[in-house]
Amino acid sequence: MSRRVIVALASVLLISVGLGAAAIAAKPGPALLPGKPGGVLNVLTREDLAQGFSIHESATLSTIWPAQPCFNNLVTFDPVKPLETFDTVVPELAEKWSWQDGYRNLVFFLRRGVKWHDGQPFTSKDVKFTFDMVREAPDATGKLRVNPRKDWYGSVEAIEAPDPHTVVFRLKRPQPSLLLMLASGDSPVYPAHVPAAEQRTRCVGTGPFKLKEWKRGEYVDYVRNPDYFVKGRPYLDGIRYLIVTERGTRTAALQAGRADAASPLDSSPHIAAQLRAAVPGMVITRVGAGNADNLLLNITKPPFNDPRVRRALSRAVDRQAFIKAVLQGSGIPGGALAPRPVGFWGLALPDLGAGGDKPQARQLLASAGYTASNPLRVEIVTRNLAIYRDMAAFVLNELKQVGVEATLRSIETVEWYGIASRKEFQIGANISGYGVDDPDSNFFEHYICRSTRNYTGYCDEETEKLIEQQSQELDLKKRLALVQRIQKKLEDDAARPMLAWRYDDYAHWPHVKNLIPRHTIYSYGRMQEVWLDR
Repeated sequence: MSRRVIVALASVLLISVGLGAAAIAAKPGPALLPGKPGGVLNVLTREDLAQGFSIHESATLSTIWPAQPCFNNLVTFDPVKPLETFDTVVPELAEKWSWQDGYRNLVFFLRRGVKWHDGQPFTSKDVKFTFDMVREAPDATGKLRVNPRKDWYGSVEAIEAPDPHTVVFRLKRPQPSLLLMLASGDSPVYPAHVPAAEQRTRCVGTGPFKLKEWKRGEYVDYVRNPDYFVKGRPYLDGIRYLIVTERGTRTAALQAGRADAASPLDSSPHIAAQLRAAVPGMVITRVGAGNADNLLLNITKPPFNDPRVRRALSRAVDRQAFIKAVLQGSGIPGGALAPRPVGFWGLALPDLGAGGDKPQARQLLASAGYTASNPLRVEIVTRNLAIYRDMAAFVLNELKQVGVEATLRSIETVEWYGIASRKEFQIGANISGYGVDDPDSNFFEHYICRSTRNYTGYCDEETEKLIEQQSQELDLKKRLALVQRIQKKLEDDAARPMLAWRYDDYAHWPHVKNLIPRHTIYSYGRMQEVWLDR
């Protein structure tokens, strides 16, 4: 029943959230190969888990990717299909679901007999505990230290658990896209009997793998969960995530066979070509990663409280040159949402009219009082990882060409999120993605005034009303028109200048089976279908 309801909803709304990405993967997705049990999968990751295993406190792939095998969601996306759409949502902890009352009530019917890794039974109380905590309900019994996705759930008025196997999300207004956000890799269910803070150092989930050991700075070891509710899964005996901070060392380790797979967003056309030449059978899949290089301009303080200065910096950076020089051609310019073929909702650069106009950038700076005799002086802060430093260095050089005196400071990831949240920066060189290709996921996380991930401090009453309006609009054409209007407003305000949406060349050895990259890199790390043919 629930699948029919959801498919019908998708038909009514004419929404295929990943429709644009179909241009990248036009052929049907591969079928899952029958697997054989055994073996340990070795996966490279570029840094330690910044928030431990607490996905709900995390905004970085470095936590979300290696923590996913421990958990389950209410629903997830079909592991065979690389696109995230309404009709690729499949059950996980919920056996079925149903929209009721004009998409104002979302009812989940839960699996029976599911156990947490410590042996306690999974019930509706765990679901209520988790999402009351995330939405910061007045009577929530759990609390998060940081809460990047609270505003995903701003439409939720109450969560009810009428019996151990039923959960009802009661909404203030229709929000069909709530189902998609619950299916993203950002939305695991936590146990109500374990303090949420403990997920930072250990992981208690229902997932296919149980945490064995986390040796900080070196590795994360998982073992197979013998009580997993999916019969015959997982295939693997375990997973080891190897933490290797230097990009060249990671590439060499993969090439030499010391690891079986890379982490997402860890390659480039150059590295992919290198791996193909060294290992002809290496499997390299290109997907639209759902991640964009962008500039965080701190609007809460001078000089970026002046929109002329923000527009000047946005106009100064040549997007096409950035894609060619930094991304090696592996990207597409766009605005707040990913444009086709990476996503469905976003506008392409010609429609946005920004970037690469240095004369205009100089004029805007002059109108704001910044000249050769009185140059704008700024500091760019970024994470101490190669992909961030590369972006920041390019931007710094572009700004110098329009008379801006910029310096660069690199910091560790653990420092970065505190600095960003407290807005203790002028410019942040940032890479951010979405949990799923839907406007609600992106807009509510990055552009709502109250959101903790609104690092720039952008706050516009008109924009916020439009964001609320598009979220409940059931007609695709009307919703798309509203979404495009919002994007143009964000671009005109230089709210968060987007440089390019990335492609990901995901690499793994051919003996790794059923590891199918997705167009949203946060949503395919469960690993329950993966097996080793060796």
